[in-house]
Amino acid sequence: MGTAPPYKKTFKTPWHVFMGPSSWRWAQKIILFTLFSLVVNHLGSPESFPDGGDYRFPMKGFLTSMALCFLIGTIAELNFRFYTKKYFHRKVDISSISWYMVSTLGYITLLYFPLGIVLNKIAGAETQFYYLLIGLLLTLLVSIILITLAYALDTYGLYRKSMKDAEITIDSGAKLKKLTYEHIACFYSENKIVYTVQNDSTTITTDFTLNELEEKLNDQLFYRVNRQVIVHKDAVDQIERIENGKLRLRLKPSLSNGTLAEIIISRYKRKAFMDWFL
Repeated sequence: MGTAPPYKKTFKTPWHVFMGPSSWRWAQKIILFTLFSLVVNHLGSPESFPDGGDYRFPMKGFLTSMALCFLIGTIAELNFRFYTKKYFHRKVDISSISWYMVSTLGYITLLYFPLGIVLNKIAGAETQFYYLLIGLLLTLLVSIILITLAYALDTYGLYRKSMKDAEITIDSGAKLKKLTYEHIACFYSENKIVYTVQNDSTTITTDFTLNELEEKLNDQLFYRVNRQVIVHKDAVDQIERIENGKLRLRLKPSLSNGTLAEIIISRYKRKAFMDWFL
């Protein structure tokens, strides 16, 4: 008998009553852009500092920085959607986050030079490479700060989902069953049939091959230890070094039966497995 997933109680702020999730995300980012523009422009010169005697609201600078923030935000959002669909849905780690940031900054750089030259021509100013380069560096610095602040919660949410709340649909003959990663102990193949083993030792067959599962699953949680078995990290109970540099893997007692009673990892995969497990 399978275990029922825990009930999750969600809390909504008053803003969520009037806005959908997508609208609320953009509202948060607009608030962030506005606050960032206000702070930067008010610290930019003595006349703009509120404590000064001849205070003037920096309207021109504020509107310019807001336009820049929205441009950066649009590029970051489009790239974030692409990475979510292509990479983040499977796993979120330092490598994928770094590539997201680098690629976003690359798109901003590609857009900055032609846009800067065009704006200089419209303003009737001469384009000087030195000032263009300094402007680019400042723009990239601002972009890193804004993207980090704007997408920290989104990235963390995807990370939690990929590590715990993510689920896979198991196609077992005429039936479809959704299982979250945290309820799966391992997958194994026997007599050309692939089985899914849940934490309570319930076993169901699946039409996926182990190769297909290896491509679908989060490799931070699941590892293909040999040709027959893919294990979840939390299902491992004991690791033992045996002859010829091999490893003997024992799963938790409730799971250790039949094919899973003793899992051997070759010496060629030993280091990769230990790096993953530790």
